[in-house]
Amino acid sequence: MDVFEELVRLRRAGRKCALATIVQANGSIPSFTSAKLLVRDDGSLAGTIGGGCVEAEVWTAAREAMETGKPRRLNFSLGQDAAYDNGLICGGQLEVFIEPIDPQPHAIIFGAGHISKSLCQVAGLIGFATTVVDDRESFANRERFPDAGEVIAGAYEEVFPALEVNSSSYLIIVTRGHRDDMRVLKWAVTTPARYIAMIGSKRKVIGVVRELEKEGIPAESFARVSAPMGLDVGALTPEEIAVSVASEMIAVRRNPDSNWRALSKSIFAHDELRALPK
Repeated sequence: MDVFEELVRLRRAGRKCALATIVQANGSIPSFTSAKLLVRDDGSLAGTIGGGCVEAEVWTAAREAMETGKPRRLNFSLGQDAAYDNGLICGGQLEVFIEPIDPQPHAIIFGAGHISKSLCQVAGLIGFATTVVDDRESFANRERFPDAGEVIAGAYEEVFPALEVNSSSYLIIVTRGHRDDMRVLKWAVTTPARYIAMIGSKRKVIGVVRELEKEGIPAESFARVSAPMGLDVGALTPEEIAVSVASEMIAVRRNPDSNWRALSKSIFAHDELRALPK
């Protein structure tokens, strides 16, 4: 198995991993400089840096690196006085660099209007893979979205099963009308997406949520929805709105445990929804 191909596959699947590389070696070692070991988030391995106790210690450090998000450097001396009794008493020294690899965040934008055009561009610039979905081929096409990773034209309910949504997914709902927004939101809250946002005034958001509650969707399902979407920076134009949403996406990505929601104008950010009249 090619380690790099597997790394790319894991990132696209929304999974964490850590890549361990022998970056320096002196004397006799059971592998070679630049040898690589990939540790998946489930603890399984691809590649090798020589096996034995070295690999066991690197495995443990790699799991820690995935948890903390911080790289590690480990040094090993394979002499007689070390506890390497699995055939690794080679007399050499080696240094291993362990790099945690996070999955690439994926922005799936529902609706192909003016805001989506700007948001797709900004999201790509800040490192997000992008997919644009709309039920109108005249809007969801490569001419309008040349920089998108994928552009899908089709009925929303037909597209949903084909979308791979995981904890690295960011779902942004900016369709052309309330009914379409509601259809997408109803599906979105059932997914494990990291971030769900919907455009609209507070009145619109309240109306959509109330309708979905009537359909049996519990109110707590909307607790992680940012709506109206974006940080409250006074944005007015499509470009400004795109920047405000992208800023909120960055806050979620970089500071998952922070109070980014306190910066948001979302009615869900301050428990306002519970106080609203039925």
